[in-house]
Amino acid sequence: MDHSGDDQFLDSVVEKYARYVNPGLARLMAFAGYGVEAKAEGCYLYDHTGKKFLDCLGGYGVFGIGHRHPKVVEAAKRALDTQPLPSKVFFSRPLADLAEKLAQISPGDLQYSFFCNSGTEAVEGALKLAKAFTGREKFVATHAGYHGKTMGALSATGREKYREPFLPLVPGFGFAPFNDVGALSAIDNQTAAFIVETIQGEGGIHVATAEYMAAAREACDRAGALLIVDEVQTGFGRTGKMFGLDHHPGVQADLVTYAKGLSGGVAPVGAFMGTERIWAKVFGENPLVHTSTFGGNALACEVALASIAVIEEEGLCDRAAAMGSRMKSGLQSVRDRFPELISDVRGEGLMLGVEFTMDDVGELCIAQMVKRGVVAAYTLNNRRVIRFEPPLIISESEVDTAISVFGDSVEETNSLVSAVMQ
Repeated sequence: MDHSGDDQFLDSVVEKYARYVNPGLARLMAFAGYGVEAKAEGCYLYDHTGKKFLDCLGGYGVFGIGHRHPKVVEAAKRALDTQPLPSKVFFSRPLADLAEKLAQISPGDLQYSFFCNSGTEAVEGALKLAKAFTGREKFVATHAGYHGKTMGALSATGREKYREPFLPLVPGFGFAPFNDVGALSAIDNQTAAFIVETIQGEGGIHVATAEYMAAAREACDRAGALLIVDEVQTGFGRTGKMFGLDHHPGVQADLVTYAKGLSGGVAPVGAFMGTERIWAKVFGENPLVHTSTFGGNALACEVALASIAVIEEEGLCDRAAAMGSRMKSGLQSVRDRFPELISDVRGEGLMLGVEFTMDDVGELCIAQMVKRGVVAAYTLNNRRVIRFEPPLIISESEVDTAISVFGDSVEETNSLVSAVMQ
């Protein structure tokens, strides 16, 4: 339905958000200038007025292969025409095929998969298995790390703003500075697992060093602890390689979590994987020790298989590396123009962050970008950082458009800030 120019339509949706969903979120989205999302295709979103937006947020990493990729949509339609949700009594061919495929492409000795519906569910499962396997209760996570907002995942998430309203959380969780090799001494013989991202997404797009990841593996080995690597945002081509761990070939995870890009942008899919020795001990004693009603459904598995096939067939890991290099260079050129406003540009592949020198400037800049037809967002644990996570299929001209719009938005934001400070 065309609601072009229909302010009443927008107002009615915003009012329903305010009355029945989340008043604060309604105010935040309205301030940023967002309309009502109507459709999406490729690298673009369209609002209720028909206005077109270049998507440089990508659903926080979900839309790696773009919106509504035809091969993934076709896979979903096939599943809908047969049996999208299984009875959970019989064997599932799509689930078996997806588990096999993940074992083939995942780094290290990861062999077994458990399928769920989201990244936070995957983290919950990985934490449970680490606890059951080691018989220990202590976990070490990182400051500003982000692993989700359910009780266990939130216990491992390193920002008090999200943790404090729900205290006490799951006991036994402590935090160490990210990328600090010396701080890994917190991993001791009472530790069940150390959980870490290869790039802190919500923490502000901080990239783990090779030294840090190798030291984390060594610290876990010394202590008899497991290494859990959270690949929810970094997986499936986002960083210029299939997985963030592929940038650290000498480092093997005991457990890894997936979601977002695995979905193909069509159906919710999450998974955690582990080695044979972990699965043998935890599930060997009770194969139903961890279950999910909707996890591993045929629709989700068919979509995930099609998504992985697209990434491989279209060479999207290499494309992410190339387009990421072009985008990073462009963002750095904007930083060079406004050094008083932008302090850093960092990231790998098409997982990039721009850090501003002052609070709330990022939010102002995002609003200016939306006004000019480009969507971006700040990181949850560091509001000074705007993230750029466009679909991996983004073209050179679209990258250049994003950079041009960002530059114009920073320029206008700089004028607004200067006016306020005078």
